[in-house]
Amino acid sequence: MSTAEMTSPAVQVDGLEKSFDDVHALRGVSFDVPCGTVLGILGPNGAGKTTLVDILCTLAEPDAGTAVVAGHDVVTDGAGVRASISLTGQYAALDETLGGRDNLIFFGRMQGLRRRAAAARADELLDRFALAYAEKRPVHTYSGGMRRRLDIACGLVVEPSVVFLDEPTTGLDPRSRQEVWELVELLKNDGITTLLTTQYLEEADRLSDDIIVLDRGRVVAHGTAADLKERVGGVACAVELTEPGDTARFADAVSAGLGPGHRVAVAEPGRVSLAAPDGVDTMAEVIALARAAGIGLRDIGLRSPSLDDVFFALTDDAAATVPSRRAG
Repeated sequence: MSTAEMTSPAVQVDGLEKSFDDVHALRGVSFDVPCGTVLGILGPNGAGKTTLVDILCTLAEPDAGTAVVAGHDVVTDGAGVRASISLTGQYAALDETLGGRDNLIFFGRMQGLRRRAAAARADELLDRFALAYAEKRPVHTYSGGMRRRLDIACGLVVEPSVVFLDEPTTGLDPRSRQEVWELVELLKNDGITTLLTTQYLEEADRLSDDIIVLDRGRVVAHGTAADLKERVGGVACAVELTEPGDTARFADAVSAGLGPGHRVAVAEPGRVSLAAPDGVDTMAEVIALARAAGIGLRDIGLRSPSLDDVFFALTDDAAATVPSRRAG
């Protein structure tokens, strides 16, 4: 990579527009991603995340605006983009009957490597991703985390400059999710730029250097996790209900009793958070409102804002339920 390529952003997006009939998927999306960093892309369902990734990977063309990936324009130099990137989705594109090593060799051969070079690269990646012990085992015997690591490894056979991970941990158990997180950190250590779409806010908080929040096709926030939390500001009150079935009634009672400025948000059934501008006084009011409504509280406390609070504060769909870290 030349000095100019290293100093220029790995991804440059300016004014992207995309519509499907009367649905405006992207509305003037702009951002840059510095080389060797991880960008987290957050947003509710229908925010435009998949459309954005499709355009950046040349799977769709924008109606307006420009996007440059690894120095290649996505419209005028699609082949250059595809030669510089790797895209990994939620489901591994692997041959179930082959072992891990043979899958890697196959991907290398498909991308133009001679057999000896493909085999050498396969061995290197198996060691890198701690899969050498299972190199001959059929992929259908792999755990979810092993499959996802192998799938990502297949995308790295030709050493891409930019990797797109589209919700790579969806459906994985906590141990497998942790394995993928460690892999993303390895990619960053190798100087690879990563764009990560995720529905797990904890994941974006841990892995991302910068985060963009999409809502209804627009970028409503862009910055580090700390920057975004600072925008929300203040202290939050986190509540765990005795009965998850009381969640909607509790949220309504607190909203009516405290007013809209407290940003009541349901992260998952039985767990509610809200802004607490008056600290312990707000918490005392919440307890009183719950008691008056006959709703039991298992736990309540004050904490600093989280990305969950940012998400609800910055998106229009504040009444919706955000998938939690325990969602499958």
